[in-house]
Amino acid sequence: MTTHYMTISWDQLHRDARILCERLSHKQFKGIVAVTRGGMVPAAIIARELECRLIETVSIVSYDEEEQGELKIIKQPTVAGDGEGFLIVDDLVDSGITAKAIRKLLPKAHFVCLYAKPAGKPCTDDFIMEVQQDTWILFPWDSAPAFAPPLVKNKN
Repeated sequence: MTTHYMTISWDQLHRDARILCERLSHKQFKGIVAVTRGGMVPAAIIARELECRLIETVSIVSYDEEEQGELKIIKQPTVAGDGEGFLIVDDLVDSGITAKAIRKLLPKAHFVCLYAKPAGKPCTDDFIMEVQQDTWILFPWDSAPAFAPPLVKNKN
């Protein structure tokens, strides 16, 4: 059960994706495989920064809200072949279940994500920030700004 929440802003996400690009800038990639849906925004930023035009997707469903269920691959990354020369991009590696499935599909690809939890960390080649296993990350595409009344109005 998740006990902590961490909010990632658009600015932080963009900054973290660019830091990851700096680490990757010495490598040449034929293309990028974005893990849908969470990896699509980071993949777009990385594709721009690395001037990569070939973008493929792999679509895997394993979560229903905050509950992880059965893993289903609903779209294969056929253009990427065995992954040689491709960069796999995801937002987060959590338990590693999704990452392991993608690694089987694309064993020669380079796998990166922005954030990693301890259980999934060994499944990725690089990431920007480690977060606790019991933390649920609130990404900017999953939340919306809402009005918050002044604190003094909340006092009884």
